[in-house]
Amino acid sequence: MSEEMKQPAGWRGNKWVRAAIPALLLHCSIGTVYCWSIFSQEIAEHIGFSKGATEWAFSFAIFFLGMSAAFLGNFVEKDIHKASLIATICFSVGMALTGLFIFLGGPEKSLHGSPIILIGIYFSYGFIMGIGLGTGYLSPVKTLMLWFKDRKGLATGLAVAGFGAAKAIASPIMTSMLNGLSGKNPDGSSDGTGVYKMFWILAGVYFVMMFVGHLLLAKPAGWHEPQGKGEKPSILATLKTKPIGNYIGIWLMFYINITCGLALISQEKMIVKCIGLAASVGIISTFSAIFNAAGRLGFSAWADTMKDRNTIYKMIFILSIAFTGIVMLTQGIKNAYSDSGEMNVLLVILVITLIMIVNAGYGGGFSNVPTLLSDHYGMGSISAIHGITLSAWAFAGLTGNQIASFIVSHTGSEKNIEYMENGITHVATVNPDGYQNVLYFTLALYVVALLLCLFLVRPTEKALAAKAAKAAKKAQ
Repeated sequence: MSEEMKQPAGWRGNKWVRAAIPALLLHCSIGTVYCWSIFSQEIAEHIGFSKGATEWAFSFAIFFLGMSAAFLGNFVEKDIHKASLIATICFSVGMALTGLFIFLGGPEKSLHGSPIILIGIYFSYGFIMGIGLGTGYLSPVKTLMLWFKDRKGLATGLAVAGFGAAKAIASPIMTSMLNGLSGKNPDGSSDGTGVYKMFWILAGVYFVMMFVGHLLLAKPAGWHEPQGKGEKPSILATLKTKPIGNYIGIWLMFYINITCGLALISQEKMIVKCIGLAASVGIISTFSAIFNAAGRLGFSAWADTMKDRNTIYKMIFILSIAFTGIVMLTQGIKNAYSDSGEMNVLLVILVITLIMIVNAGYGGGFSNVPTLLSDHYGMGSISAIHGITLSAWAFAGLTGNQIASFIVSHTGSEKNIEYMENGITHVATVNPDGYQNVLYFTLALYVVALLLCLFLVRPTEKALAAKAAKAAKKAQ
């Protein structure tokens, strides 16, 4: 009797109800961490700190996402129900506490401008939510691969696409809430109170979504989870089944892809303004989020048809190198929009294409890493190995956008550009040379990543067997 026939009848044995839907509920909730830029300025103004000081909350959230995944991978492996429940509680409580600290740091409160408020936001948004992010990200991945054995890439891509699409879905909702929930000052301007109210409301909404996902999530009835010491090898023993350089190569190319993605994505808004599309920042941001999600689903589903999933990473890095190089050679960011207000349409298209390619590759790198690891090391300890690998995300979260900000701050020169939005003239301060210089940094890293793909990450047994079979057929 096949594994599918052994499943319970009805919804309890349905892979969409028990794996795909709960994965989307979990990932579409925690993926809203990438909406930070929507409300970071409002938080800074409301609590009396600079935007730069509050930005560390997002960096800490990504860092603790990766580190909690690394250290709690074994726990997730043993019990996805407890892991998904911890994710639900930590993410929603962290969000609610963030709202509380923003409220306590308001202009009329005694703690306005106090370091206690800033530390509280770091702790709630960075540490508590970070644990929810790490455990919530890991919990559905192995379950999906077990239910969708023949289309593992499609399954994980679907869930991780939810993480990427969350920004596109939630951004307009959050923007509307920020405006609709805020009161008015005597001069008619917003009083900024909508930001903490938004956090409290969304904490409740995401708790319900994630709790439903937690209740539905379940591994296939026919899956036997190894438990004994002799039955289940240690993670180190599993990694030693291949040369350790193989895993180091996977970790490094994953880290580089995230670092380069964050470096460009963190400057995306200002680059768009720099090339003369300041009034279209919101639209382009939505499209880049769609490309991010499409890359997660498309690249991973495509990898299911390949003998070696590492081919996908080679394609991602080659595309990234090609378009980064073109924009570098043409000085696209610098020359797309002149001081006189003239736009070079071709250069604008090249820069926008680069942004979309990097977003798609950034997303595709996430969705392919668990399936690549499972192809190399099997399913026995995939959650734990995947968790350790996500530590690359933690370090990239601290380096990618910070290095890009350092380059922009210390190279080039700023200039003001005027643009019209809703009939009102606005002025944006941009640094074309600084953004252009970020590309030198990302291009060098993309080249290193491609070399790792080609020479350090070995082909899987499946790829080697297919190659041998093809050679034998050709010899006949």
